Amino acid sequence: MKLENKVAVVTGASSGMGREISLLFAKEGAKVVVVARRKERLEELVSLAEEYPGTIIAFQGDVSKKEDAENMIKTAVEKFGRIDILVNNAGVLDDFTPAAEVTDELWEYVMSINLNGPFYACRKAIPIMINQGEGNIINVASIGGLYGARAGAAYTASKHALVGLTKNIGFMYADKNIRCNVICPGGVDTEITQNKSFNEMGMKRVLTGVAASPRSGSSEEIANVALFLASKDSSLLNGASITADAGFTAY
Repeated sequence: MKLENKVAVVTGASSGMGREISLLFAKEGAKVVVVARRKERLEELVSLAEEYPGTIIAFQGDVSKKEDAENMIKTAVEKFGRIDILVNNAGVLDDFTPAAEVTDELWEYVMSINLNGPFYACRKAIPIMINQGEGNIINVASIGGLYGARAGAAYTASKHALVGLTKNIGFMYADKNIRCNVICPGGVDTEITQNKSFNEMGMKRVLTGVAASPRSGSSEEIANVALFLASKDSSLLNGASITADAGFTAY
């Protein structure tokens, strides 16, 4: 088992990539605090992990709220004595709105979850990791954090910022034995686009490049990337952006 007795916190765990990351970590022996707003989804994860080598416990919370983001880290330490791995996976998509039409409400909503939440969690976890002598942070951004028009202005800015935060943390704390890397998925089937309406002009512009995508990815495939980053197999990677998009952006 690659994560035996490691303590992990995974946000956005109620569905998609976060769900699969949580389950895979538990299968590999980790003690996982799963975080999301939907309590019933978290309880399902807890029950699924009962037969796994690792353990899953639920923390119902909203990462856009500083108190929740900090308390999920506190919960891991109180329950298990440490935090080895932090996976900032929770995120929301905007509605493809271009900059001139972005409302304050949309900007603040997207930034609060996609950027503020990971920042709050990292700020709380890093001092603990320093005291432990090691730690591993994995952020989940997007190819929208590497390229300019995979979504609207708010989402694009938030994910670019998360990539930048990752690089800064990776360098600043490298001598403290703390690694920080970011996964940049593209074209992965998740719930992120469900029940959304999109800005017509923005969507038309974004979709001009979609034909270059060779195939959709799965949440399980992203979970495998997260496991690699969480394990010693990736020991030399720090501040790295891992593009996982089946070659979509290679064109």
